[in-house]
Amino acid sequence: MIEVEVTVNGRRYREPVEPRLLLSDFIRGRLGLTGTHVGCEHGVCGACTVRLDGVAVRSCLLLAVQVDGAEIVTVEGLARNGALTPLQEAFRRHHALQCGFCTPGILMAADDLLSRGSAPTRAEIVDMLSGQLCRCTGYTPIVDAIAEVAGA
Repeated sequence: MIEVEVTVNGRRYREPVEPRLLLSDFIRGRLGLTGTHVGCEHGVCGACTVRLDGVAVRSCLLLAVQVDGAEIVTVEGLARNGALTPLQEAFRRHHALQCGFCTPGILMAADDLLSRGSAPTRAEIVDMLSGQLCRCTGYTPIVDAIAEVAGA
């Protein structure tokens, strides 16, 4: 076992982990933050996307021991004091989710895109979504929601 210290959604954790434990499994199983979904376990679907030190990453492609000392934000960390963010509100307004399985990963990837300073174009939003698998919405409502928040 290797001890890992990490801050997740503003809360500090110190946990012993097996060297082979995936970050996605650590987040879900150890920390109980089940908003981070596990789909393909190969980094293709994007359902497990979290922000690691401010950058969107696939948590199924990282080991928990690799994030020692890092700061992670999961979908549970987006809302503040129970209030949805403008991005989450836009998803609700545009019906940008159906089954909801992909939604946490898309929200995290979109949050990363929107945090980069300049407003992304619709083409940049579509490009970002090429790494996120959604089988329900056809992506148009998702693009509309993100574009609204971006002012695009």
